[in-house]
Amino acid sequence: MKQNEVAPLAVGGIHHITAIAGDPQENLDFYVGVMGLRLVKRSINQDVPDTYHFFFADGGGNPGTDLTFFPWPSMAPRREGASVWGEVSFVVPPGSLEWWTNHLTRSRVRVDEIQERFGEKVLPFRDPHGLNLSLTETETYPDFVFDSWGESPVPGEHQIRALGSVSLTVRDEEASREFLSRALGFRSLGRQGNRHRLGVGEAAGGQRIDLVLDPQAPRGTWGTGAVHHVAFRVPDDQTELLVEQQIHRAGGQSSGVIDRFWFKSVYVREPSGALCEVATDGPGFGVDEDMEHLGETLILPPWYEDQRGAIEQALPAIDLEQARTAGSRT
Repeated sequence: MKQNEVAPLAVGGIHHITAIAGDPQENLDFYVGVMGLRLVKRSINQDVPDTYHFFFADGGGNPGTDLTFFPWPSMAPRREGASVWGEVSFVVPPGSLEWWTNHLTRSRVRVDEIQERFGEKVLPFRDPHGLNLSLTETETYPDFVFDSWGESPVPGEHQIRALGSVSLTVRDEEASREFLSRALGFRSLGRQGNRHRLGVGEAAGGQRIDLVLDPQAPRGTWGTGAVHHVAFRVPDDQTELLVEQQIHRAGGQSSGVIDRFWFKSVYVREPSGALCEVATDGPGFGVDEDMEHLGETLILPPWYEDQRGAIEQALPAIDLEQARTAGSRT
């Protein structure tokens, strides 16, 4: 932040993270049947309507718990590197990593050694399509509402509580750090090796970004196993407009407000090139579906309803019941 500049309005933390998957059934099987998340919305990519958009979250589909995917089976794998969002970390309750290590191993997921980052235990691994994931043991997620999912294969005491953090490899961190500070209100929390942690609010789970400095890193590319964008929370439309003004003052070029029906979005690329979104908490996933039956049928935004027949014909068949038992079949 520049001298004499008023402290920026801070976003509330991570709203959702969207990544690119391969086969849609494999994606569904893993996140429902192994990770124990609920499919809270089965929809389409609003810019590419012959592609699914899956939303996985806690039992209530609360903001801050939501990892979403565009399944593009024909896309080449990502290239890991700078300027593309990296590892997605979930938070789980203290004492859960032993259970998760055994569960993932039984599910034929290769896990890395448990690490310690900023005083917390972290279990890194990858999903079936190469997305870097981790689970972080922490009690610090006070700003996020969590609803347990009764049909999850993961016991309630070990269920994922929220999105915890996301990493971004950069060749030069200064421009990205300055933009994230001035545009979104992130502040420095400390360093561990080449990892610089930024946070907002109480800097709890779901309110963190890790900038990973690697001057020699090749430029990363989108592909299967890549994070497409990271969305940050604001409570309402008015706050979103205020944050968009901050984005402009920080030198960013925003998309303007786009109505995604379940929330409203503003997109911008931070200086290294990673795609960011600012998303409102509401109106939420219950606006067009009974909360008891979220994700059970294909839901289209109203402006696509007249194309439903063609869209359904273009989308591959998927089986949610198969996904719910995927973990028990491994």
